[in-house]
Amino acid sequence: MQTLALFDEPEISREPKQIADGAMLLPGFALAVDRELLEAVERIVTAAPFRHLQTPGGLTMSVAMSNCGHQGWVSDRRGYRYEACDPLSGQPWPAMPESFAALVSTAATAAGFEDFKPDACLINRYLPGAKMSLHQDRDERDLSAPIVSVSLGLPAVFQFGGLTRKDAVQRVPLMHGDVVVWGGAARLRFHGVLMLKAGQHVLLGERRINLTFRRAR
Repeated sequence: MQTLALFDEPEISREPKQIADGAMLLPGFALAVDRELLEAVERIVTAAPFRHLQTPGGLTMSVAMSNCGHQGWVSDRRGYRYEACDPLSGQPWPAMPESFAALVSTAATAAGFEDFKPDACLINRYLPGAKMSLHQDRDERDLSAPIVSVSLGLPAVFQFGGLTRKDAVQRVPLMHGDVVVWGGAARLRFHGVLMLKAGQHVLLGERRINLTFRRAR
């Protein structure tokens, strides 16, 4: 029988770490509000359940997704895009919780990006074996605004590359409560997540939840 690693919130350095020009890791930045964030996620996915989207090429993504905010990121045979309504229900996406907006604004400012007001939050659910291939976030109209990514649950390895797929890729371990912010010169860098390893997190069990905030419009 396989023994799963049990992950709690370890004692970690909270010193910000620059990953690249325009990219910052803020260790443990969301720990103080982690339960509030997770409660909000549960409310959101009750209204807009997680689903496995299809790529334009016909593949099914291993990561399950939902959204909140004025816009939601979707994918199907017609392409990658933002839509104001959930395609499954035809209803507007759930509103972005105040706890999300407050955390993101503070994190963006800490990373050097003031006055960031996201209008979209992509919520990703990873189970063991799920991964996110290297890609760019370029479907947003406003590429001057940063991306803010919040990690909750099982640890993961974030891949942060360059402006082409062939550039060298850094591997950045992410723990529960870590926040990564990138913008400016780093805004269009390729990034992804390696396959999630099995484990048990004290709050989320065998899951990792990632909140990615953008300014879509």
